[in-house]
Amino acid sequence: MKLLKDILYRSRIKEVIGTTNLAVEKICFDSREVAKFSVFVAVDGATVNGHHYIEKAIELGAIAVVCEAFPKELQEHITYVKVSSSAESLGHLAANFYDNPSAKLKVVGVTGTNGKTSIVTMLFELFTKLGYNCGMLSTVVNQIGDRKIQSTHTTSDAVRVNSLIAEMVEDGCDFCFMEVSSHALEQHRIDGVEFSQAVFTNITHDHLDYHGTFAKYIGAKRKLFTSLSHNAVAIFNKDDRHWPDMAKDVEAEIKGYSLKSMADFKGKIIANQFEGLQLQFNGHEVWSQLIGAFNASNLLAIYGVAISAGEDELEVLTQLSTLRPAPGRFQQVKSKKGIIGIVDYAHTPDALSNVLDTISKIRTGSEKVITVVGCGGDRDRTKRPKMAQIATKLSDQTIMTSDNPRTEDPQAILDEMVGGLDSNLLEKTLTILDREQAIKTAAALANPGDIILIAGKGHETYQDIQGVKHHFDDVEILNNLINPSE
Repeated sequence: MKLLKDILYRSRIKEVIGTTNLAVEKICFDSREVAKFSVFVAVDGATVNGHHYIEKAIELGAIAVVCEAFPKELQEHITYVKVSSSAESLGHLAANFYDNPSAKLKVVGVTGTNGKTSIVTMLFELFTKLGYNCGMLSTVVNQIGDRKIQSTHTTSDAVRVNSLIAEMVEDGCDFCFMEVSSHALEQHRIDGVEFSQAVFTNITHDHLDYHGTFAKYIGAKRKLFTSLSHNAVAIFNKDDRHWPDMAKDVEAEIKGYSLKSMADFKGKIIANQFEGLQLQFNGHEVWSQLIGAFNASNLLAIYGVAISAGEDELEVLTQLSTLRPAPGRFQQVKSKKGIIGIVDYAHTPDALSNVLDTISKIRTGSEKVITVVGCGGDRDRTKRPKMAQIATKLSDQTIMTSDNPRTEDPQAILDEMVGGLDSNLLEKTLTILDREQAIKTAAALANPGDIILIAGKGHETYQDIQGVKHHFDDVEILNNLINPSE
């Protein structure tokens, strides 16, 4: 329980009607979650405007309302607080309500189009191996020590984020590793969170359905770094040409990592095989069971975070060699007959290109690459033909199929993908609407030594069709097909 006057700090208040000397037991921005003694924060969101639900929130027990515009009719005994931005205020309210938990441990944020989940998952694993009690907020799962908590978003809402970090503090965590999405940054979900380090992986074509333009997408990502204090460390991937844009107006100490140029953390790939990577980091050799240049870059970022945190270099390098890939990230499923299956979350043009380029560099040349790929519904439509072009150009056989169609017609999505192909590429393309049948077809076409890539869903164990999530696990299905029970 907190007094309203104590949690309004940094809320950019314009006007107050009523007393702020109120005992508050809960902060809500969803009127359905309001209970007695709640503060309801009316946020004008992407799909719902919370100002339309102020009366409902009061009926359910809200004693105070934080909003950008007062309702026409004000109720007695209710405190109304007008602020410049309800979304921004929500983050600070939540942080204050939970006693600013991010200041009581080291929070490391990772943002970028690709690599966030892999880096955060392996940072959690690395620092746990180094002897720390850690927490993690990721697309796949939220975790506090050994306790796993279901994740519903890449980055949760501001109240949830602060609540989980507060639980980490209570559990004695030293570090929190967090994926930070562009949506979360744009929607102020991490306002009020203090980061000790932040990592930029890369930025490529994605989420333009939400941000509108690439410049706005970059602008959203930059917010993580411009929010850092001068005591924090900002680590940028210098192999991404947009990193100088990200580093503008950053007060934190700036460091870089690179596989191609001089940097604070310089990496080199010595060998890249299906068995793993042989690498050199700042002159020291290290082996990894991960595969591909993109994973070499991810490992280099992780190395940079650990060294920047003051960890012993030899111990970090030793533990790096034991790290495993995150679920659904270049996850291999091998058959006894020699077929190699790879399940990857690649759902952007750049990610798909990276995975197929990695396969191309490792293959001997005689084996076929069969790719199964789709595009999600209710998401950026402009990347659909690009995904199809990349898949068909870099594969010997491509099967276009359904991903998570959500509320869209899956056939219409496939039509948009195939619409980007010329006649030559169409000749080596099949379209099979049913995803399981598509994977079965890929398995039937594969001979010993061939490589099957199932792209797009990775760790997900469901398929979202018209708002209903049906059980669907690419890894499970592929494994059952190429390793049938006897």
